[in-house]
Amino acid sequence: MTSSASNLTVGTALQPFRLEFVDPEWMKTWAVALHDPNPIHLDVEVVKAKGLGDRVINQGPANLAYIINMLKKAIPGSTIESLDVRYVDNVLGGDAVEAAGSVTDIAIDASGTRITCDVWLKADARDLVIKGVAVVSIAV
Repeated sequence: MTSSASNLTVGTALQPFRLEFVDPEWMKTWAVALHDPNPIHLDVEVVKAKGLGDRVINQGPANLAYIINMLKKAIPGSTIESLDVRYVDNVLGGDAVEAAGSVTDIAIDASGTRITCDVWLKADARDLVIKGVAVVSIAV
């Protein structure tokens, strides 16, 4: 189910964005793009030595991108005005994750529609990893 502004109401669940496998190889690409050489994203032995588990840890901006992808797909034509999130756990190499959300407010005026949503990212193995609030707009 793809949502559009016309069929959204408070309480509407947004179409989820799911990634079945967070590939550790992608973390190498993200590390270059983000200028982030932190070895916890690249070397499982470093992760183990730091006592952070036994899988590499995905970059935070990559995790946030899953939520952005969900918003852009669930509310086509929208512009993200704000995205205020809290990271509550890590996404690990090999995880399956799902970004989702629900509409909490809709405001319509002469300039268009502003939609406020609770948003989250869950990892199948550990549940919630990011939670927050997004505001998107659709101009007239």
